Amino acid sequence: MLVALAFAGSQAQAATPVAFDDFVYRGDDAAFATPLAKGQYRNPVLSGFYPDPAVTRVGDRYYLVNSTFAYFPGIPVFESEDLVHWRLLGHAIDRPGQLDFSGLGTSRGVFAPSIAHHGDTFYIFNTAVDNGGNFYVTAKDPAGPWSDPVWLKEVDGIDPSLFIDDDGKAYLLNNGPPEGTPRYAGHRAIWLQAFDLATGQPTGPRKVLLDGGVEPAKNPIWIEGPHIYRRDGWYYLSCAEGGTGPEHSQVVLRARSPWGPFEPYAHNPILTQRDLPADRPHPIANAGHADLVEGRDGRWWAVFLASRIYGEGHYQTGRETFLLPVEWRDGWPVILDAGQAIPQVANGPSWQRGDATQATRSGNFTWRDDFGAKTLDPEWISLRAAPAWADLRSQPGVLLISPRADGLEGHGLPAFLGRRQQHQRFEAQVRVQPPGEQGVTAGLALYQDEAHWYVLGVQRTARGLEVFVQKQTPEGRQVVAHRSIPAGAALHLRIQADAGLGDFAFDTGAGWQPLREREDIHVLSTDLAGGFVGVTVGPYARAEAAPFQED
Repeated sequence: MLVALAFAGSQAQAATPVAFDDFVYRGDDAAFATPLAKGQYRNPVLSGFYPDPAVTRVGDRYYLVNSTFAYFPGIPVFESEDLVHWRLLGHAIDRPGQLDFSGLGTSRGVFAPSIAHHGDTFYIFNTAVDNGGNFYVTAKDPAGPWSDPVWLKEVDGIDPSLFIDDDGKAYLLNNGPPEGTPRYAGHRAIWLQAFDLATGQPTGPRKVLLDGGVEPAKNPIWIEGPHIYRRDGWYYLSCAEGGTGPEHSQVVLRARSPWGPFEPYAHNPILTQRDLPADRPHPIANAGHADLVEGRDGRWWAVFLASRIYGEGHYQTGRETFLLPVEWRDGWPVILDAGQAIPQVANGPSWQRGDATQATRSGNFTWRDDFGAKTLDPEWISLRAAPAWADLRSQPGVLLISPRADGLEGHGLPAFLGRRQQHQRFEAQVRVQPPGEQGVTAGLALYQDEAHWYVLGVQRTARGLEVFVQKQTPEGRQVVAHRSIPAGAALHLRIQADAGLGDFAFDTGAGWQPLREREDIHVLSTDLAGGFVGVTVGPYARAEAAPFQED
């Protein structure tokens, strides 16, 4: 018999908090099984949904930021001594009042940050898409606190970045509409304007540095993510081109002045994976959006985004942060030759730390949260706002989540804590105390966006406790499996996935029992769902408008 859940929720009453504990995430990808020799590192260096990396060097340390879109806290700030091992310092958007993500879709919000340092100040420039426009925040300590946003007046477009020349003059770059009427869909331009560090605002006239892309006659699309670097008397303008999918690439031009004119490299792009055979082993695609940085030994390196794919371009792990050395050839930087695949194991910087492990940032690992701390682990993120509904203090060692009427399918504030899916093959499990009242769902959510998700949950009904698997797609919502379980039993829930197949199971004390096996979860792939994020997984509770109802 088909069973459905009745959602809507605005009339749902306040419900008793649901108790969760002992969350475990375990990843086991075959591509990560290759042992690392001394001096090697593994790509990606930040696995899972860490797109649009930007990096800066301060002394002998490196600082990196990523996009987070409508997730909170926003814009993680990482620190590294060797470009391989990254430590999360905090987030640039980490308190109410800095930005308002209310009502935004999952892939709106903060796009493509850039980071710079000058004097004693760190700068992060960014675009708040659909909630404010272009802005920057500052901090003396990269761990924070970061300032409230300073809005950039009359600067449209996206992807702002700051370039500070050797003479102290500063410039603001960004992607914006071209001059006049765009000639085709995806026709954009890279703009430059002087930036007054004293007033904190751009000044003077704006100029187009690059119209369309490096070969305008071919109608290139989505020139974006601009950065300028100075080396040996040349100014290098490097940008992403081709969109964020399989045609993504990185291009470079150079000039004798930051104002141009810029000459494109004859052998662009300097990074792409679009020219490789589809049947290659452990394929990586979507490579681009690079930022370059000089290492302490004088060698240059690039961080960039790419995606580990399976099947016909599918990926739930989102766009991840990769690292490769830069080779300078006749005065031009090259990240990867045409037709060459991104290596998943490579030789690291000469000063790389001696240990080969990259902990929970890359490779195979197990991550556990027993909820014994008084504050949430920074790996957890929530949708659109701080998780005021999460409580770690009332019962030490237990996460209490107050169910909310908002569901995953809307643009509200669902009671959902997610951690990034970092492997194609993984499992996530949690222990949950079944709700004591009808009309409350509690369980694990596997979430791509508001139109693509799964919930492995439990709900108390008039018939007793029911465990279920629910699926959301643009075609609607469906319970694909359910079963009655005994009252009073301790309940563990587990989701296992291997690429596009998912297994959903539960344990009431007699061992794991399958509820739904080999479920086709391709709908969670970013290439099918659209948008710019990857999958997150974690505890979820909702106050339903009604309990289970039979159709």
